[in-house]
Amino acid sequence: MTRDKTDFWVGFFILLGLIALVFLALRAGNMSSFSFAPTYRVQAYFDNVGSLKVRAPVKSSGVVVGRVASIGFDNKRFQASVTLDLQQAYQFPDDTSASILTSGLLGEQYVGLTPGGDDKNLKDGSKIQFTQSAVVLEDLISKFLYNSAEKQGAPGQGPGASAAPAPAAH
Repeated sequence: MTRDKTDFWVGFFILLGLIALVFLALRAGNMSSFSFAPTYRVQAYFDNVGSLKVRAPVKSSGVVVGRVASIGFDNKRFQASVTLDLQQAYQFPDDTSASILTSGLLGEQYVGLTPGGDDKNLKDGSKIQFTQSAVVLEDLISKFLYNSAEKQGAPGQGPGASAAPAPAAH
C-alpha cells in the first residue's frame, strides 16, 4: 500500500511541475492574458515603433483593451504599419489617437489610445489617423549631448572664451 501512495504523490508533484512550466511559458510569451473575446482590427502608421513587439498590450486609461496583432513596413508611406486587435466590448471614436508609450523608464512598450470626440466609432478595417511615435532614449540622449556641445562651442559662450579687446580711444 505504501508503494501506491508514493507513486501517487510522485505523479501529483510531476503534474504540478508541468502545470507550473506551462504557466511560466505563457507568461514569458506574453500569452497569459490570451482571450477568446471577439475583436476588430484597426491600422495605425508610425514613424518609429521603437521596441514595440507583437502581442504587446493596447491600453486606454490604463486598461488593456486589445493587443498588437502585427508590425510591418509600408513601402508606399515609408512608415511602420501596426495592426491592432481591439476587443469589441471597447468602442473608440473615429478620431482616436494612438501613441507608443513605455511602462516605466526602461520597461516594455505598449500602444496607448486616447479617445477623441467623434460621433462615429472605429470599425474593423479602420485606420487611426493621429499617431505619436515611440520616444527613443538614445535619440533623447544624443539631442541633449548635441545641444550641450553646441552651447559650449558657441563663440564667447564657452568656459575658455575671452572677450575681444576694446578698440583704443584717440
